[in-house]
Amino acid sequence: MTDVFKMCTQCERLSKKDVGVRIPRPMGNGPSRFIPEKEILQVSKLDESTQSIFEDAFAVLGRLDNISLVIGFHPQYLESFLKTQHYLLQIDGPLSLHCRHYIGIMAAARHQCTYLVNLHVNDFLQVGGDPKWLNGLGEAPQKLQALGELNKILAHRPWLLTKEHIEHLLKAEEHSWSLAELIHIVVLLTHYHALASFTFGCGITPDIQTDGGHTFRAPSLSGYCVCDIANGNGALEEMFGNQQESSGEVEVLMERMKQLQECRDEEEASQEEMATRFEREKTESMLVVTSEDEECVPSRDVSRHFEDPSYGYKDFSRRGEHVPTLRVQDYSWEDHGFSLVNRLYPDFGQLLDEKFQIAFNLTYNTMATHQGVDTSMLRRAIWNYIHCMFGIRYDDYDYGEINQLLDRSFKVYIKTMVCSPEKITKRMYESFWRQFRHSEKVHVNLLLMEARMQAELLYALRAITRYMT
Repeated sequence: MTDVFKMCTQCERLSKKDVGVRIPRPMGNGPSRFIPEKEILQVSKLDESTQSIFEDAFAVLGRLDNISLVIGFHPQYLESFLKTQHYLLQIDGPLSLHCRHYIGIMAAARHQCTYLVNLHVNDFLQVGGDPKWLNGLGEAPQKLQALGELNKILAHRPWLLTKEHIEHLLKAEEHSWSLAELIHIVVLLTHYHALASFTFGCGITPDIQTDGGHTFRAPSLSGYCVCDIANGNGALEEMFGNQQESSGEVEVLMERMKQLQECRDEEEASQEEMATRFEREKTESMLVVTSEDEECVPSRDVSRHFEDPSYGYKDFSRRGEHVPTLRVQDYSWEDHGFSLVNRLYPDFGQLLDEKFQIAFNLTYNTMATHQGVDTSMLRRAIWNYIHCMFGIRYDDYDYGEINQLLDRSFKVYIKTMVCSPEKITKRMYESFWRQFRHSEKVHVNLLLMEARMQAELLYALRAITRYMT
């Protein structure tokens, strides 16, 4: 990739000198507004496995998007992610190629994720999609318009999905979908809702070949751009970065993990107490405010791809409402969802399961500068906190651990990224785990993305199962 970059740079100089061709320049410095470009580039230079995965992806797609560059911190996960996405979008399956990209556009638009929308607009046109569909959802076929309700419920309140919603899509006479197609649709929607969360959570910048990713304007005479500040590459970042560190944060967290492990070994809470702690954590999660900012108003470019823009996230169990908890012992990915997906969309359940497992189990046994640390307790607390916000309960988990391991600023970040990702800011990204590396924060975002996707999938697959039985 380094050689390719050098060749492109030489071509740029020759073009400007000899024939006056205007060359687009990237609007920002690097794939992320939150992570210094030099850290991301350093990973791909030092890690041979990452370099190899990048080269393979470039050979297949003809590009290397900024999401992949950021995930490159974790090559084991990146390989699984790219394999799953390739199967989902390009390998023979129930849906046509252009429909897949259009559904990706619909899903990403629900969270106002212009990055993913623009990426799939380009792909949609390349595989022969009808440009008229891009004028708005109302211009798409009736079958696709009918997915609007499923899209919005899954994106914002998946626990409200019922077998009646499924029946409506499968029995719409000439506009009906097949069961196999619906499984493909559900996986696409949940994948892109979750990927929108990751995109905002990591501050992903537009790829140079997409709208908003380049400019033809000459660089500033000073050689310094305001986007450097936003991207964390400028002198201001270095000047103030050290002041933001929270002294002893890592050590405190490690000590809490040690104490919790000792408590586990000494005594085990009763089932009644475990249930009480889940209800308490579920209630407390409603008190975590996702953002101090005003509502984000979607642009026309994005909002035309979905209906009912006022429909958004609401807490699972609001005052005066009662929605039954989904107990994992009654419906789980491992025992129920996996087999349903694999039966109706052959081999894909296995790919999804591998991706979930890698994200959940990924560890380097480090925390900031500390080596040889067992992080399993922390990873499970993060995963289960997200599922708790979605009303999903693990009977064997002590939800009292969540408050011990996740502080309020971290909870605000988690809830915003998972439920209202379009409201994520650089300040929110910087406010949690201030002593940790950027690679560790990206790891957290992979956990959040996969936990969210699995939560949505559980509700969708449960509704499909109920329809089938």
